[in-house]
Amino acid sequence: MQETLDRLIREVLHEDPQVWAGSWVVYAAALLAVGFGLTVFGALVAGLTSWWERRIAARMQSRIGPNRVGPQGTLQFLADALKLIVKEDLVPPESDQMLFRIAPYFVMTGFALTFVVLPFGYHLSATRMNVGLFYLIAVTALVVVGIMLSGWASNSKWALFGGMRAAAQVVSYEIPGGMLALVPILMAGSLDLHEIIRAQGGFPWDWFVFQTPWGFIAFFLFFATQLAEGNRTPFDLPEAESELVAGYMTEYSGIRFGYYFLAEWGNLWVMSAVISTLFLGGWQVPFVSAETLAGWEAAGTVPVAFYGVSTAVFVTKVVVLMNVIIWVRWTLPRIRVDQMMSVCWKYLVPIGMGLVLLAALTEVLSFQLFGDAAKGPAPLGTPRGALHLAFFAVAGAVPTVLFFRKIFRNIRLTGDRIDLTNW
Repeated sequence: MQETLDRLIREVLHEDPQVWAGSWVVYAAALLAVGFGLTVFGALVAGLTSWWERRIAARMQSRIGPNRVGPQGTLQFLADALKLIVKEDLVPPESDQMLFRIAPYFVMTGFALTFVVLPFGYHLSATRMNVGLFYLIAVTALVVVGIMLSGWASNSKWALFGGMRAAAQVVSYEIPGGMLALVPILMAGSLDLHEIIRAQGGFPWDWFVFQTPWGFIAFFLFFATQLAEGNRTPFDLPEAESELVAGYMTEYSGIRFGYYFLAEWGNLWVMSAVISTLFLGGWQVPFVSAETLAGWEAAGTVPVAFYGVSTAVFVTKVVVLMNVIIWVRWTLPRIRVDQMMSVCWKYLVPIGMGLVLLAALTEVLSFQLFGDAAKGPAPLGTPRGALHLAFFAVAGAVPTVLFFRKIFRNIRLTGDRIDLTNW
């Protein structure tokens, strides 16, 4: 980002950014603009996701869902936000007044800071860090702080139970989640999110999920850990309505209550973006090879359309994953809290350690066999490319075909029809 601003200062303002006194003003204004834009984007994504999830839930439960405010109910989230803003902000008299008030802002800060390094397309991110994934894991810890503060400061046993559950759950599942994230890190050889994407390709057999069996297993287990860290079903124990009312949010009202839900729905984008980046090729565009992209960059002639196409590819993958997360929520039942912890410590942690060791061993052997060609997407004419294509056919293409055949068979046998007339 600084390089872009320096070029702007040289070419538009005709000043040297290294000695010009006004450079810091340009930097500060750009940071404020980017921060505001990303925060607004996160809020809009959260609002639209809240509407979309309610519509999907309604369809799965044979009801209609929000369809009155705006075209097909698309402005329902604005009506909800307005209601929460004007609603009375109640603070329990026996609560810890200061901690109760600031707890939602820890959650919002942890959520908003994740957008700093998330890629949206080719060279489209607020900043690029060589430890981007490490930063992402670190800032999300603020969410745990906010949840714990809200549970403790509310002076309510229901909120306290929810806060303790959330802390135990998020902290526990961060351990296998971090281990499983090491698999694509080892395969890419970098913590930079853009470098992890560039180590993959535009076609599914070039994605990390289909390059090795360890990446395939790690993808599904990492997906499960993200559901747990995001308090999504079947791991939504901190806000289990049948046991804890609303958990750590029980005593909150008004806009502070809305902040928690905004972060929860907006977190669907964050989870999906991270999964897409690590395992599904991120913004890589099919038919644009690494050599072609490198040639464009060397000549300084990257087509403007490539920025838009790469963003469209990335957004499509993210939206598909968000739909899968919503689909899982309205399909699977909630598990017990002891089962949740058993899955983490008894299964995911040892399996994650094993997958990291296998991934490291695979990378060492690949380097011994293929040398420098062991990194990055492999052309189909090479041994690595043939292996990736064969594994994709077995683990990706065949299961997908069988899955859709099963769906169409069930529809044909039961006579189900998709009725979109009330949409």
